[in-house]
Amino acid sequence: MTNAVLHYLYDPLCGWCYGAAPLVTAARAIPGLGVALYGGGMMSGANRQPVSEALRNYVMPHDHRIAALTGQAFGSAYFDGLLRDTGAVFDSTPPITAILAAEALAGCGADLLKRLQIAHYVEGQRIADTEVLGQLAADIGLDPAAFAAEFARQNGAATQAHIAASRALLARVGGRGFPTFALQQGETLTLLDAGRFFGQPEAWRARLEQQLRQTSAEEPASAAQAGCANGSCAI
Repeated sequence: MTNAVLHYLYDPLCGWCYGAAPLVTAARAIPGLGVALYGGGMMSGANRQPVSEALRNYVMPHDHRIAALTGQAFGSAYFDGLLRDTGAVFDSTPPITAILAAEALAGCGADLLKRLQIAHYVEGQRIADTEVLGQLAADIGLDPAAFAAEFARQNGAATQAHIAASRALLARVGGRGFPTFALQQGETLTLLDAGRFFGQPEAWRARLEQQLRQTSAEEPASAAQAGCANGSCAI
């Protein structure tokens, strides 16, 4: 099995990315396969949104469908707490900055993403708040002072450059939303249809291992459809 990289285009506030979390865990367990994270900024800048009744009514049906298809748990602290917290703002940029900081410090960006998703979708925490991000980083073992310093370095221009590069990669591989997975073997990038593996992490791992064995094979490109109702969150 050759060394390869699974490029994972995600957003920390994408419900389908939370649904795909077991697929990421399964991929990370494959020897010889690296997993690289690319935060897409789905709710960054002009797209950041304060929590409102309209937002709650929009996301809840999708979240229930994600739970049914993937088995991922959504907590009452999220449904009845965070989604009713009109002082909260959904902003993808701060958690992406935190993930970049965790990756730069200790190569544990994926661990922090997992912790952030649980904090948001199960515990109902405000993951756009810097204080919350610092606590969640400490939860996975990062030194608070070192994390704060690295967060400051990654904040601003570095995060914006990362989001721009993520969007460029998404366009390059032909993805149409989050999550998108693309397998790189040498110079070849193959877009993978992960949607049919939601709730089946072992089958997903087997599919990846098969693809890794077939280094010369090409898989037809197939992107998830845009829109949170169809297995991905739109850009």
